[in-house]
Amino acid sequence: MIGIKRCGAYVPFNRLTRKKIGEAYGKKTPPGERAVANYDEDSITMAVAAALDCTAGYDTKKLDGVYFASTTAPYDEKQCATVLSGALDTRKEIRTADFAGTLRAGSAAMLAAADAAAAGKEILVGIADCRLGAADGPNELNFGDGGAAFLMGDTDVIAEITATANISADFHDLWRDKESRFVRLWEDRFAIEEFYNKVMLKAGKTVMEKAGLQPSDFSKVVIYAHVARYQAAMAKKLGFAPEQVQDGNYVMVGNTGAACAPMMLVGALETAAPGDKILYLGYGEGCDAIVFTVTEAIEQPGARPNLTRRINNKKNTMNYEKYLRWRGLLNCEPARRPRTMRSSLPEYYRIPEKNLALYGCRCKKCGTPQFPPTRICVECNAVDETEPYRFYGRNAVIQTFTVDYLAESQDPPNVVAVVDFGGGGRMFTFLVDAELDQVKVGAPVEMTFRCLQTVDGIRTYFWKAVLKLQKED
Repeated sequence: MIGIKRCGAYVPFNRLTRKKIGEAYGKKTPPGERAVANYDEDSITMAVAAALDCTAGYDTKKLDGVYFASTTAPYDEKQCATVLSGALDTRKEIRTADFAGTLRAGSAAMLAAADAAAAGKEILVGIADCRLGAADGPNELNFGDGGAAFLMGDTDVIAEITATANISADFHDLWRDKESRFVRLWEDRFAIEEFYNKVMLKAGKTVMEKAGLQPSDFSKVVIYAHVARYQAAMAKKLGFAPEQVQDGNYVMVGNTGAACAPMMLVGALETAAPGDKILYLGYGEGCDAIVFTVTEAIEQPGARPNLTRRINNKKNTMNYEKYLRWRGLLNCEPARRPRTMRSSLPEYYRIPEKNLALYGCRCKKCGTPQFPPTRICVECNAVDETEPYRFYGRNAVIQTFTVDYLAESQDPPNVVAVVDFGGGGRMFTFLVDAELDQVKVGAPVEMTFRCLQTVDGIRTYFWKAVLKLQKED
């Protein structure tokens, strides 16, 4: 039985209403808002967040591979899956791979992981996108940022792959060349009528025929589309009723690119029952069509994802100018400070467990955890008597904090906090994605993987704190 063992998703805390975009240009806009990755987030950090959500309670040392899928990888020449695997604290002896260049990157990675699962491997697939649309254009309104993650294996699957079909063909409807930051868009009617409708319809019918199923046999259908109206039209062409179509989150999140259809699949599994059939249709230079059958394992504790909670956890008060600043589209006056020095690559390489997986140490004599790791215990002064100790995933609270309006920031003010971990250990860090009136001593927090700085084209990643997302009753 090959399929999905676990899944998770991530939606950025910050949202920009489309009305505020329209106001900047004196135009009316569609309703809703788009999810906006913070200035210290990118496709890697969002894939990490989704993957950590996916693997909560799972021993990541058992992973045999980590795949990263995105059309907006931070590097053109440097693998990103290694950052993802480091943050997940996997073994070094695993396979890592990046999938890029197409909106089908997510489904391509999932199918490759399924092939590995057929050989007994367990593969984590992290998918995220942070695409840019040119100012005052439809893509700027329609795009959103987000991520999804899937653990693929051959045991205890919550959704079994029961049939697949693929169509691949060269076509330009959305594209971005090496010289452009912005996704380009071909004329809608030609792209939809001459390519999208044809390949999606053919792939959908082919995979249903392979599975021996009719539209009425499915509880949900996941259909990628650039915008919601094309999704609804394709569902009708395939014979599905409106209530069978999985919400694409176009209104409240936006089109998340390579992560769009995967996030819909996470949403479908959130409400699925054992025995449900789900049809997945991913798009990009063709179509990947997959039929999933939900198993009894979906009812196990922790198996069911909660995308809705991620979507509802938000702040939608940001203005359009802040969005432009975060994306580097405004030439702002630089701070009158010395040039930021890039991180020491030797130091970053020598202690990856600290930087990527948030390891400190614990004294073997007195049991005191401490961060950063050190040779001498801060409590009993024992020398070289420590063992690795991971702080990620442990309960933590704000011990003290300060709000700094003077230091340079892309999102002022800076909130700097001292965080105390349950069981011991203290860390000095930034607190992000928080309303100031919610920042209090004793407030529970959790750690989030973010980009500290980018200097000389090198991105330095580390951990910051966010207010803990409370579970719904």
